[in-house]
Amino acid sequence: MRKSHPVRRVVLATAATVSGVVLMLSLKPSSDPASAQAGGTIPQQTAAAQESAQGGTGAAAGGAVTGDVVQTQYGPVQVRITVSGNKITKAEAVQAPKGGESDAKTALSIPKLTQDTLAKQTSQVDTVSGATYTSEGYKKALQSAIDKANEAASQAQPSAQPSAQPSQTAGGSAGAAAKTVTGAVSQTQYGPVQVRITVSGGKITNAEAVQAPKGGTSDQKTALSIPKLNQEAVAAGSADIDSVSGATYTSEGYKKSLQSALDQAGG
Repeated sequence: MRKSHPVRRVVLATAATVSGVVLMLSLKPSSDPASAQAGGTIPQQTAAAQESAQGGTGAAAGGAVTGDVVQTQYGPVQVRITVSGNKITKAEAVQAPKGGESDAKTALSIPKLTQDTLAKQTSQVDTVSGATYTSEGYKKALQSAIDKANEAASQAQPSAQPSAQPSQTAGGSAGAAAKTVTGAVSQTQYGPVQVRITVSGGKITNAEAVQAPKGGTSDQKTALSIPKLNQEAVAAGSADIDSVSGATYTSEGYKKSLQSALDQAGG
């Protein structure tokens, strides 16, 4: 009988060991995390998870925009609106005057102002009697939120048709893009007056005074005249509007600034 050579036995043993290792590697589960990541399956889930954690596209889906803080004599006012389909679907005051009598006035005025916002779809809401300062601050803060919503919409859809862009009232105006223009400051005997308008389709769709006389009796005259002048500007579509009795200087300053804004808007 032939004896097995020792070297031959070593070679056979080594070959058997290598074959076993190769077989174990080939049977390694394909669900191994490192293997899956190398194969490109996990990065897609990770990217989605990161997007969800950072807000992703859903962060702007609700269309919520918060306006600037407006300081009033009794405290700050800040308004947040939600716009959907070029329409204000929700309005709320995230800041309002508080403490002492302000609590009662805020509780009285804010619900009415937010309700009026949804009804009129503009910052041209009615001033609540007994809460003039809060109402005026609310309207300015609301206009700031509307401006931001319009700006965000125009940046998100730069190639959209003009009719798809929201107007100053956030309700939109079919056929033409809204244009917001601020007139020059008109100095009066009691203080500066400055008017901002929105023009859409050749018409004034919104008007407001971003500056008006204040302090002492000027506060009352401003509260009396500005809402009427704003309304007249939209109705007349020009600076040829009536002066408010008892607020002649403010009225004349308003009309000059309004004409300046109209000139900038192209008449």
